[in-house]
Amino acid sequence: MRVYHGGTDIVKNPNVTKGRGGLDFGIGFYITDIKQQAESWADRMARIRLADGLVNIYEFDERTAKDQYSYKKFEEYDVEWLNFIVANRRGDNFMENYDVIDGGVANDRVIDTVEAYMSNMMPLEIALKNLSEHRPNNQLCIRSQKVVEECLHFVESYKI
Repeated sequence: MRVYHGGTDIVKNPNVTKGRGGLDFGIGFYITDIKQQAESWADRMARIRLADGLVNIYEFDERTAKDQYSYKKFEEYDVEWLNFIVANRRGDNFMENYDVIDGGVANDRVIDTVEAYMSNMMPLEIALKNLSEHRPNNQLCIRSQKVVEECLHFVESYKI
């Protein structure tokens, strides 16, 4: 599977421990199979850092990752996904045993719902109804360096 990572650096050898906490799936190396999503992220980071936006391209051996490692896939924005996102954004990381987490992004389309639910300003039923109106964008978080070394292979980078 071809995947992308947007940012401001060429990342030939990702390090899963260099990510920041409080993200959707916790600390790890984030990739997506949606090129436009990676380009948007690279553009956003370029504006923040006053640097060139870069997209790194990789080949990801999804089959090996699923067969040989602990792989969690969220198919939709549901109660399990929502509680997982909330726990990670709060720093709880209650599912640290996963090597790869695959699922929807808490992006601009759904973040208001997630934050309202997190702050107890929106009940679960309404949050789930709001989330059901959106099709998830995809992200993968690789949380194991062994998965990076075995399953993620750098192809090239390009400037946006």
